[in-house]
Amino acid sequence: MTGSAIAVLDIDGTLIDSNYHHALAWYRALRQVGEVWPVWRLHRLIGMGGDQLLTALGGEDLERRVGDEARERQGKEADALLDEMAPLPGARDLLLAIKDRGHRLVLASSAQQRHVDVFLDKLDARDLADAWTTSADVDASKPAPDLLHMALHKLGVPADAPSVMVGDSVWDVKAAGHAGMPAIVVRSGGFGDDELRDAGAVAIFDTPGDLAAALDDTPLA
Repeated sequence: MTGSAIAVLDIDGTLIDSNYHHALAWYRALRQVGEVWPVWRLHRLIGMGGDQLLTALGGEDLERRVGDEARERQGKEADALLDEMAPLPGARDLLLAIKDRGHRLVLASSAQQRHVDVFLDKLDARDLADAWTTSADVDASKPAPDLLHMALHKLGVPADAPSVMVGDSVWDVKAAGHAGMPAIVVRSGGFGDDELRDAGAVAIFDTPGDLAAALDDTPLA
């Protein structure tokens, strides 16, 4: 990809180390409504939006019975863990490297607004990002492409504008594929390289800092 592009970066789990915290928050929230699910199953779905996670976990019956209450409780459980969620190595360096190359930057998160606000502050990213999203911006979250389309819409550019997605889960990669974007991933989602490649990832890095150091070898050169 030559010239400037739009970098659409996931925040939660890609720039902020939060995936395992969210899995634990879901586990605790579900237990509070009488549902016990193995944490590893919950972890496998982190990166998928909360509007879709429960149906993927236990079908439409689980969503119908406990969906709204479980999501509310999960948000509160995540609130209690926010102090423990820290930027991943090189997260802000990656943002700076992208901006230094003249790309526009959108932070595309399906997290709740109050959590996105905390993450933006942890990254000191408000002056770096051209725009950002939250769960309130779309009806359907990842792996649907709506969040990525909204990220481009916030910049006032068409859905087919030259763009690259940076995420950490197979759900990010699938959303990028549905949106027609190449996807670069970091391993903080806890997925195997084979899974990420099978989903369509074009490059895989350990940390945001590793991606920043190798940016010239990616579609965000």
